[in-house]
Amino acid sequence: MAESNIKLLENFISYCSLKNKVISKNIANIGTEDYNRQDVVFKTLLTENINAAVKTTDSKHFGSPEICKNVEIVVDKTKTEFTGINNVDVDQEMAELAENQIRFKFASRKLNSYFRTLQGVIKGGGQQ
Repeated sequence: MAESNIKLLENFISYCSLKNKVISKNIANIGTEDYNRQDVVFKTLLTENINAAVKTTDSKHFGSPEICKNVEIVVDKTKTEFTGINNVDVDQEMAELAENQIRFKFASRKLNSYFRTLQGVIKGGGQQ
């Protein structure tokens, strides 16, 4: 696994961790009057980075933008009140929480697998 892929997975884990905190905050404030739910902007940054022109010094190189470096938390100002008190929809938040958990597990397992393989190589090609 290339070093840039490791960094991307680390950044993705950081994003998932932040996303989990924001979702938890939304759920915790479901009964707070006039609370506006929050979200983490990621997909827009990903799309912009994928669509951006990639400058390379060799045709075999591929740039790896640090996607999560500039992730920001945005406040959802929509006026739809799901609870009658604020715009937090507990069903949506729980679905996002489950999806985020799957993403986090995927990235952490990929990193874990890489480091286990690396550890095996260091110990002598898998001999224990």
